[in-house]
Amino acid sequence: MADLRAGLVGFGQMGRHHARVLSSLAGVELVGIADPAPRTDRSNQHFTFFPSVEKLVAAGLDLAVVCVPTTTHEEVAVHLAEAGVHVLIEKPIAPDAAAARRIAEAFSSRGLVSCVGHIERYNPALQEMRRRLANGELGALYQIATRRQGPFPERINDVGVVLDLATHDVDLTAWVAKRQYTTLSARTAHRSGLQHEDLVAAVGTLSDGTVVNHLVNWLSPLKERVTVVTGERGTLVADTINADLTFFSNGLAPVSWDTMASFRGVVQGDVIRYAIAKREPLLVELEAFRDAVLGEDRRIVTIEDATHTVEVAEAMLRAADTGETQVPG
Repeated sequence: MADLRAGLVGFGQMGRHHARVLSSLAGVELVGIADPAPRTDRSNQHFTFFPSVEKLVAAGLDLAVVCVPTTTHEEVAVHLAEAGVHVLIEKPIAPDAAAARRIAEAFSSRGLVSCVGHIERYNPALQEMRRRLANGELGALYQIATRRQGPFPERINDVGVVLDLATHDVDLTAWVAKRQYTTLSARTAHRSGLQHEDLVAAVGTLSDGTVVNHLVNWLSPLKERVTVVTGERGTLVADTINADLTFFSNGLAPVSWDTMASFRGVVQGDVIRYAIAKREPLLVELEAFRDAVLGEDRRIVTIEDATHTVEVAEAMLRAADTGETQVPG
């Protein structure tokens, strides 16, 4: 079978990573990149560039990856759908849920594969966490807490930290727990003088009663990507920067120290950092997209899941604006 003909729309920071992986992905030929003003150098001068999406589509495509600003996702995605091209769109799927639903309809009505680049689902630490949670290794879940903070990314100017960063945590939380969000409260801040919020603290619940909280900002010199899941048997901690997963078990040994024995809560038991295979998440994500186009696998993040994530983000922003708990959707 001939290689699938792939196109890339957008050659910014994330687009460059996609170009690197697509150009070496088995079973795929990177036909070209659409960008009206690409920043080229010796490392990427071998790519073929097109000045517009229309010119790229005219070269003949089976699939495409969209890495343009969020506010232009719908326009580009619908054009590709009308051309019969299967698409992976970088997250978030759209700036609002209404646009996400229109994108979903454009592809579903034509029987095309469409998915969204929520790359954290392909992080080895979170994949292993999800597997262990599905096996019941923590027992009943009590809380999922995430921290995602770091310096401001100059590439982002069309959305705030909720849509750009917090959507990572919303999606991965619902995915590892296999539960939907039911309520959300939040507070935001504007500290960098930009149009959109650059900090959010959110608290919510999932459909089984699990409590979730997310701390996200663009204001810290410390870059942190941590997910902590606490259950009746202990705690799992995923560091997705290093792709490490650590288990802190509840202590089972009797406590003979009187001061400690008087505390009737949980005590620390064994600590295990799991040895897990660490493949590049972007490569795994694009392999899943390729396989879905070939009809071989469905490990993709669906637009329906991505739309729910945007609905949660919208509820987060409404909660911050009103000071009242919100229901997504």
